[in-house]
Parts: sequence; structure tokens; C-alpha cells
Amino acid sequence: MASRREEQQANIRLKVMRLLAQNPEMSTRQVADEVGISNGSAYYVLTALVEKGFVKLENFKKNPRKGQYAYLLTPKGIREKSLLTHSFIDRKREEFEVLRAEIKALEEEAGLAAEATSSPQGNKQ
Repeated sequence: MASRREEQQANIRLKVMRLLAQNPEMSTRQVADEVGISNGSAYYVLTALVEKGFVKLENFKKNPRKGQYAYLLTPKGIREKSLLTHSFIDRKREEFEVLRAEIKALEEEAGLAAEATSSPQGNKQ
């Protein structure tokens, strides 16, 4: 089982990769703002993704500001994004089941179990 920190880092990598897939021309500052991390953290994440071969940098050919880059997902990066997405979904499903069990136990404890099953929302699964 992954630690809480590893899960958070995986979530950040996934968010960054999803953003870059949608808009490869984002700046490091824009990535940081969208993900909710510092500029330094965004730079670190982007650099790590480039070093691992998940993202490649390309200059804009027609841009007058030649210092601006595009972050493009590589085939290896697309696969990694897919794996991170599947892991994220699995974690969220597990969290959902734990919450569902906790809610059911609390409803039974509070005597609300009969009311919950008779309401339209209680019948959803």
C-alpha cells in the first residue's frame, strides 16, 4: 500500500499530465496555479516528468518569444498517465466503499437505516 505522501505525489503528477495533455503551451506558473502547488514544486514536477521521458519540451516554431516551450506527452507519458488514472480510480473506489460502510453504520446507530432504505436516495447503489 502506498503512503499518503506517495498518493499525493501521484495525484499531482496526474493533474499535471492531464493539464499538459489539454494545453501543452502552459507555463510553469500556470501549471502551479491550476494544480494548487508552488512555482518551485511545479518546476520540479515538470523537470522530473521530462527526465523520466514522460514529457518532452519543444520550442514554438512561430512564436516571437523563442524562450517559450510546449510540454508534450510522449507515448511513454501517455501510458504513465493512463496507469496513474487507473490507480486514482481504484483508490477513490476504495475510499467510496469505506465511506459507504461508515455511513451505513452511522445510520444504523442513529436509527436512520429504515428511513434511508425507504427513500429514493437510499435505493441507489
